Amino acid sequence: MRVGIFGSKYQVEKQSQIKRLFEKLISQEAEIYVDVRFYNFLTDILNYEPPVAGLLTDDNFDLDVALSVGGDGTFLRTAARVNRQDIPILGINTGRLGFLADVGGNDIEDTLEELFKNYYKIEERTLLRLHTEERAFHGYNYALNEIAILKRDTSSMITIHTSLNDEYLASYQADGLLIATPTGSTAYSMSVNGPIIIPQSKNIVLSPVAPHSLNVRPLIIPDTYTITLGVESRNKSFLISLDGRSEVFPAGIQLTVTKADYTTKVIKRYNHTFYQTLREKLMWGADARMK
Repeated sequence: MRVGIFGSKYQVEKQSQIKRLFEKLISQEAEIYVDVRFYNFLTDILNYEPPVAGLLTDDNFDLDVALSVGGDGTFLRTAARVNRQDIPILGINTGRLGFLADVGGNDIEDTLEELFKNYYKIEERTLLRLHTEERAFHGYNYALNEIAILKRDTSSMITIHTSLNDEYLASYQADGLLIATPTGSTAYSMSVNGPIIIPQSKNIVLSPVAPHSLNVRPLIIPDTYTITLGVESRNKSFLISLDGRSEVFPAGIQLTVTKADYTTKVIKRYNHTFYQTLREKLMWGADARMK
């Protein structure tokens, strides 16, 4: 099995888990490839030089599976690297919350054992695509979590004129507007009181950020809709963020958001469900009175 490993550089205290991961892969006789930046971190900072078949230096690679070692941010960066190469991703959580990277340190060996026995399921996760006629966003223009339209720094509110399938919806006066997938409903969107949507839902949620009016609320729409946006800003610019990758846009440019024509494949254990993640990560339904 050809296994690619992508990781975060902010996990010095997790080096024992990282070494256990490599040791298990070596014992399974995996063909190991490591992202070059993560490999440099392992050798230069952790003084650990695992045996590898090669280094991943660009975004084109032939793997059977990709391992994301870190938190959800690392998983999002891994998904962007994998892009549409149809490689399933397993998230090993050495970060904090971990919705996408939900395999804990204590489960590394068991999870990899299941991986090599092909005992796992694959969930296909929807992505969003940002389109502008001028190709204004210069990076990877897809998002697994959300596309955020935001004011810059401490500037005044922006106005976001929003249409669905060419029919006018509303003009949001706010600090921003989030367009989130079901996967992203437990990320930034949740922090601004957006609803939680199970990953299998065919929906998108629009959640305003600090709206000026009390009569606007998050809105769930089908993921087949086309969302068109125009932004007004006093300082003539605003911020676009795709899963945390941000660029400054000039006001007046038209933005179009649609569902992507491909999905991200996420590896999940059979004994682990989204509802279990809600209970463990968000203390879903927990009652502090119950001991």
